[in-house]
Amino acid sequence: MDPNEVRAVCQRVRDQVRRIVVGQDTVVDLLLASLLSEGHVLLEGVPGTAKTLIARSFAAALHLSFNRIQFTPDLMPGDVIGTNLFNFQTNQFMLSKGPVFTELLLADEINRTPPKTQAALLQAMQERTVTIDGRTHPLGSSFLVIATQNPIEQEGTYPLPEAQLDRFLFKVVVDYPSRDEEREMVRLHGHRTALPSLAEFGIETVAGPQELQEMRRLVAAIRLSEEVVSYVVDLVRETRRRSQFIAGASPRAANMLATAARAWALLQGRDYVIPDDVKHLAQPTLRHRLVLAPGAEIEGTTTESALRQVLDQVPAPR
Repeated sequence: MDPNEVRAVCQRVRDQVRRIVVGQDTVVDLLLASLLSEGHVLLEGVPGTAKTLIARSFAAALHLSFNRIQFTPDLMPGDVIGTNLFNFQTNQFMLSKGPVFTELLLADEINRTPPKTQAALLQAMQERTVTIDGRTHPLGSSFLVIATQNPIEQEGTYPLPEAQLDRFLFKVVVDYPSRDEEREMVRLHGHRTALPSLAEFGIETVAGPQELQEMRRLVAAIRLSEEVVSYVVDLVRETRRRSQFIAGASPRAANMLATAARAWALLQGRDYVIPDDVKHLAQPTLRHRLVLAPGAEIEGTTTESALRQVLDQVPAPR
């Protein structure tokens, strides 16, 4: 495959998702970049903005096995990764796999479960393996977590710790659709209240594991000039120098931003990264890794506005 072929495949994925989801093209594009970068995505949006539907249709278009976990306060780690059960017929322990054994895992309302259960995903997200009773089990290279959380409900929630947030490549804010998009959504789905069936809308598989692996190999080959490398590092290091933040982005963030920029360049049909690729992905890649200082919050500064200042003031290569 070449960059133009990859761009064509990704366009077909977008077209399939659009059959059932209206007005969330930006989210789908970032999911594609994350999948090609072997990263995970945190979707933040109010209920009813099609987060679950996007994940399901995205998995169907790419022939990825799909599981969903509804995170609740009483969910236990074993409910996520599985456990060994004793088989009295064979007198042996048998692994009962949890829903994490899939290719695309939707962790719905991940901040509704306590940190102990949230931590069950840390090894899976970082190493794509899980350890149960001292034995390590692989999850596969295509393993992708799409987690969701509600930004307005605080009662009964457990904020994700920084170590967990740092495992996500992107934090994507899912906005309301425009008026025209919402009209189209009502026209398309306004005769039902239940979640629509993918089969009803004819979602087709447009790429499989072989194409996905080939596209990921191409991401690693995308050219990243020394000037763009310096730009990525300067952006990340500037977040650590700013008094607006009590915690800046980590070195892992620089690696993730560079990889994501390579994937984004490939999605545009290019075999090289330009500074605009880095700028475009800086907000979703860094916003969840920064901790605002209390004084900045009192003054009305947000993470996004402080990050925009960084992007405006760090010179980009020409």
